[in-house]
Amino acid sequence: MQSAFTRKTIDAILSIPWGKVSTYGDVAAMAGNRRGARQVARVLHSCSRTEGLPWHRVVNREGRISLDPMQGGDLQKRLLIDEGVEFNRSGRIDLALYGWFRAPAIP
Repeated sequence: MQSAFTRKTIDAILSIPWGKVSTYGDVAAMAGNRRGARQVARVLHSCSRTEGLPWHRVVNREGRISLDPMQGGDLQKRLLIDEGVEFNRSGRIDLALYGWFRAPAIP
């Protein structure tokens, strides 16, 4: 059985639009725990396949891919480029342009 935070995290990740990215921290905030970025990483690791999550749309707060290139980082970059997301020369995504945040619902 999933915790409420896990379910809300899954819903937040599923809501990230095509061609946009969100940070681990923003997803955590959308799920109701602004300090839960590491929990978001855990949910991505454990639920991406079973829940069909667009895992590639979650990046770190600097707009960078956190995964090592050979551990999925290259695939993540390719998937984002295929959605029209651009990286600068240092490998960062402009979060002002491509970032997405949905305010959490008021309980």
